[in-house]
Amino acid sequence: MNDTIKQLLLWLVIGLVLVSVFNKFETAKQQSNEIEFSQLMADIGERRVRSVVVADWTAEITTISGETLTARIPAGSHELLAQKALDNQISYTGREAEGDSLLSTIFFTFGPILLLVGVWIFFMRQMQGGGKGGAMSFGKSKARLLSEDQIKTTFADVAGCEEAKEEVAELVDFLREPARFQKLGGKIPRGILLVGPPGTGKTLLAKAISGEAKVPFFTISGSDFVEMFVGVGASRVRDMFAEAKKQSPCIIFIDEIDAVGRHRGAGMGGGHDEREQTLNQLLVEMDGFDGDDGVIVIAATNRPDVLDPALLRPGRFDRQVTVGLPDIKGREQILKVHMRKVPLDEDVKPLDIARGTPGMSGADLANLVNEAALFAAKANARTVNQEYFEKAKDKILMGAERRSMVMDEDEKLNTAWHEAGHAIVGTLVPSSDPVYKVSIIPRGNALGVTINLPEKDRFSYSKEYLESMLSMLYGGRIAEEMLNGPEQVTTGASNDIKRATEVARNMVTQWGFSEKLGPLMYAEEEGEVFLGRSVTQTKHVSDDTAKIIDDEVRRIIDINYARAKKLLHANKDKLQAMADALMKYETIDASQIADIMAGKPPQDPKGWDDHGSEPPKASAKKEEKPESKIGGAAEQS
Repeated sequence: MNDTIKQLLLWLVIGLVLVSVFNKFETAKQQSNEIEFSQLMADIGERRVRSVVVADWTAEITTISGETLTARIPAGSHELLAQKALDNQISYTGREAEGDSLLSTIFFTFGPILLLVGVWIFFMRQMQGGGKGGAMSFGKSKARLLSEDQIKTTFADVAGCEEAKEEVAELVDFLREPARFQKLGGKIPRGILLVGPPGTGKTLLAKAISGEAKVPFFTISGSDFVEMFVGVGASRVRDMFAEAKKQSPCIIFIDEIDAVGRHRGAGMGGGHDEREQTLNQLLVEMDGFDGDDGVIVIAATNRPDVLDPALLRPGRFDRQVTVGLPDIKGREQILKVHMRKVPLDEDVKPLDIARGTPGMSGADLANLVNEAALFAAKANARTVNQEYFEKAKDKILMGAERRSMVMDEDEKLNTAWHEAGHAIVGTLVPSSDPVYKVSIIPRGNALGVTINLPEKDRFSYSKEYLESMLSMLYGGRIAEEMLNGPEQVTTGASNDIKRATEVARNMVTQWGFSEKLGPLMYAEEEGEVFLGRSVTQTKHVSDDTAKIIDDEVRRIIDINYARAKKLLHANKDKLQAMADALMKYETIDASQIADIMAGKPPQDPKGWDDHGSEPPKASAKKEEKPESKIGGAAEQS
């Protein structure tokens, strides 16, 4: 329905409402000034009336005091009223009643009917698909069409995935010059599946393909196909491909395809649920259109393991392009892309930032640049320098500071020893990642944090590295025990124990690091896709083997716990010095940690001013502390 008709209907409704309101006011006013006919006759007899004007069955009276009243004249009483007025020498006038105008008559007669007809037409148009979300428009595709002029993204905006860019670059050549491939009998892949962790740039890469090829780009999410009504998803798939063929050559991009492309026959509804009908229609459409239609389907997912095998066969999604986490060179390129719109200080070095952000995705790096810009804006700085990037990295890695959370000295002292224990063990064990920063400022759910940053990207982990990780995780609990005694160990190490247990069990059941059990897989990972793997896991180990697994996990943990305990007792002076430094500075970095491990006092950080105060001594003497509540202790690392 066009805007003109909608506006006319709106003004019609407003007019009816206003007329109705005015009529009610007029009726109420008339009722408040109306008197009985007998009262009128009595007032005329007593000469309290100045004039009487009669129109049909209504008399308008003007009193001696100037008040205007009305009265209804009974049938056959007009002559009686006239004679009474003449006998008392009161002005009496008769006139014709004012009839309603033609326009008002038409308005009040046909207005409500026109209003009902307009409302009926509006809803019928909506149900026939004339409006968005109409009852009959469910089968229409929700894919959003972006023309070649709307897409400004190119390969220059995509960084950190050079191999993936090279693999999809030939799609651009095909869309630009399809004849060059077809004359030699070559067929371009009909579908490309982009696979990778969240935030690695899969959607950005698909838009860059369309931007480079200058072709229309249909974008839709996998969840947009499925509704509560049966057959809607399949209808939307048909409509989407029909629209795409009209815009050929073009690209259809389905984001999060695992929402509709999961294994068939695994759900509670068997093979007849709505999601599976949608998937069946998608399979038919992808195998049904000809290769020379110029319609290419690109899909993205971070769960390729749950997709139906029929969706991945040649002829549908011919290729799987992995878009993984960027390496140090890729991170540097991504940072440079996001730093284009940020005024940088001369001391900012993207390579140094990239070296200190291993494991971060493209989305994480974009967030890092944005957080640094926000820190600079809060400080009213004109440019973003390296210090703001370090603050942003600390916020992302360790969480936002909770300086409003006040800890008493005992709690703060316990946290300092806990984090110092992590840092000392992490520095002394072999193959461990260097300790980057230690803080006892509460961040997120933690009372303190110890951060390790690898010197290089790691793609696999050695047994020695994993055992060193276990020793470091238990360093905090052991340090607490050295400070307060076994009876006063807190719940702060709960997260450390959880992580250590997971690592040790994986070493035994998945990675073959147990000499007694050997290189066999004992992990129970199989399960139904929809019922939940934890609900439907099948047990593949005997009770005897399960006991051996538990024994091996315990043995690995005990060995590394004992190693951490030995290291901390042998370096108790360094543990004491690091706890003192944490009590004084609250946060220490790698250079200060190196000073402490070398037996030297740590240097004051840049801009430090302690106002001449002495830090509380981090005494190792056992102190009586109140019993902590199990649920109230925050994780310390």
